[in-house]
Amino acid sequence: MIAKLATRVELSAADRVAIAALPCKLRTIDQSTYMLREGQRPLRCAFVIDGFAYRQKLTPDGEREIVSILMPGDFIDLQNLFLEESDHDVQALTRITVAEIPIPALREIVAVSPKIATALWIEALVEASIHREWLLNVGRRNAKMRLAHLLCEFSARLRASSLSDADGSYELPMTQEQMGDALGLTPVHVNRVLRALETDGLITRRKRQIGVVDWCALRDAAEFNERYLHLTQTRS
Repeated sequence: MIAKLATRVELSAADRVAIAALPCKLRTIDQSTYMLREGQRPLRCAFVIDGFAYRQKLTPDGEREIVSILMPGDFIDLQNLFLEESDHDVQALTRITVAEIPIPALREIVAVSPKIATALWIEALVEASIHREWLLNVGRRNAKMRLAHLLCEFSARLRASSLSDADGSYELPMTQEQMGDALGLTPVHVNRVLRALETDGLITRRKRQIGVVDWCALRDAAEFNERYLHLTQTRS
């Protein structure tokens, strides 16, 4: 957590000590387990140590829209520092390990440290930026662009966290059904587009392992610009 917040602001030695002193509990959660339910009033804020999760919204008849992916280094429910009730579900995409911090402890540290407050505020703003890009992706891009954009985002975020392989390949933790629910496509359509990207020489696939053969071509096919991820946002 210290390393992640230090990418957002220049933390003082006192800030680092205060973060390290936060009471936290490590918890490992099985794949597909609900970590947060809509309407729940969480008592803790979770920080992802290992594994993946996703946020989702459900219609009254059970139709699902996956609205974001949570990776190592992400806060799962930062909004609940100040919003008492969750407005969405969070579900474990893989087996996941999180550090759970009591919300009162985070509120206290935010009240006494402007730098930590700024870092957490930047994290919340980056989440909002990613949501805006996902809205554009689903609403205005065609199927090939949507899927290429998702693959580019995974590549950029994992590379920034040193979680991809040396050659830039990575394991995509989503099923084709889950990708469809994130992109507004059917699983059959997702499969067809993946095969097209592979045929075009942009990616390779081996089970869930994605190899990016031609990053520039994949980026251009997606109209991907990583500006919205704010990967280098650091304030003094």
